[in-house]
Amino acid sequence: MHPRIRLQPAGSLDLGAVGGHLSRVMHPIRFASLTFLAAFLTPLALHAAWWLSTDAAVAWSEADWSSARLLPPARAKPEAMVHVYAARTGRWKGIFAHHSWIVVKERGAGAYTRYDKVAWGQPVKTNNWAPDARWYGHRPVLVGAVEGPAAEALIPKIRAAVARYPYKHYGDYSVWPGPNSNSFTAYVLAAIPEAGIALPPTAVGKDWRVDAGIFGLTPSGTGIQLSLGGLFGFTVGWVEGVEINVLGLVAGIDIRRPAIKLPGFGRIGMGTVA
Repeated sequence: MHPRIRLQPAGSLDLGAVGGHLSRVMHPIRFASLTFLAAFLTPLALHAAWWLSTDAAVAWSEADWSSARLLPPARAKPEAMVHVYAARTGRWKGIFAHHSWIVVKERGAGAYTRYDKVAWGQPVKTNNWAPDARWYGHRPVLVGAVEGPAAEALIPKIRAAVARYPYKHYGDYSVWPGPNSNSFTAYVLAAIPEAGIALPPTAVGKDWRVDAGIFGLTPSGTGIQLSLGGLFGFTVGWVEGVEINVLGLVAGIDIRRPAIKLPGFGRIGMGTVA
């Protein structure tokens, strides 16, 4: 008796082999899907539920835009100062986004100067609000600060960067992915990398690069950034930490000042200002 030999017809598929190959392909896809769910969608959904249940969601005309009293009167603190602030934006956008701005004061000056970018009119505004004003009623947080002689050296660079910012004309604003308020702040911070200030992960639009480049240095100059129009990207730097950007939502970690970064919630851990 000869052993029976089973021949597979030419052109037929080995379903077992195909199934094994598909299984091997699906494992990394499943892992990537679970990672995306855990790092991006789940925290965003949790923050959305919390935000919608707690935020007053008032209209622009009804919101509180008054000073949060974070800064003393300008003459009470004579040294030069550079501060960067961020506050949750209004209504549903506050689920995932902050608005950021820059405040400067020269040594001995009797007033602060605030720079923002907004969606209406000539978008770059100077002193439209108090330097430490609430935004849509939300109290700002201090993102970064430089004071004294170091600030004196930064202020001329900041004013020059604001003056040459290319997207300062009517219509030069796009809420997503940019250029928006956070794209503007990131641009100015890139002119003063020695300040070592990084915007929060919820500063949606910060990764939209004015130079339209895909690859370049981070605003702090301490790392590199890959950005596809601010929609997708990867950032690694000593000041910025490690960040992954998916459709403007950022997840990552900060090693220098230990913290995790989650969509919606933002930074959780050590503060950015000592």
